[in-house]
Amino acid sequence: MDVSDHTLVPEHSLMDEAELDAVLAEYDIKRTDLPKIKRTDPALPDEAEVGDVVKIVRESRTTDRAIVYRLVIE
Repeated sequence: MDVSDHTLVPEHSLMDEAELDAVLAEYDIKRTDLPKIKRTDPALPDEAEVGDVVKIVRESRTTDRAIVYRLVIE
């Protein structure tokens, strides 16, 4: 079973470098300051590699949707 197709798993997508640079500049942080997610996490896209950043969009009761970012680690 592919868990990423489950209705309770939020959308995970890889970020391109331009989008990532904009986010890092907005928050004045480095890539390594982001929270981490393991490469073995079944919700990650198959093409995710160590060092990539994943954008996760979750439904939220207070803001309609919440966006979080995770650095893929080994």
